[in-house]
Amino acid sequence: MANIKSQKKRILTNAKAAERNKAVKSELRTRVKTAVKHIGADDSDDSVRLAVKRLDMAAAKGIIHPNQAARRKSRLMKHVNAGG
Repeated sequence: MANIKSQKKRILTNAKAAERNKAVKSELRTRVKTAVKHIGADDSDDSVRLAVKRLDMAAAKGIIHPNQAARRKSRLMKHVNAGG
């Protein structure tokens, strides 16, 4: 454990941020998985739109790299356009 007060605070804030980031990444995986599963169904447009929105939000907040978001959106759209 650190002795310096500011370092103790950094440890706490880093833990909070890591917990938040873990939740966001988990939601990303869930949204993309749901979108892929619903391809061809009636509600596929909504699930794909939500997945893309979450990817963009995560990239904007710095949770994932913008290029990673672009790559994952591109792969998702390839699945959608292929029809499954």
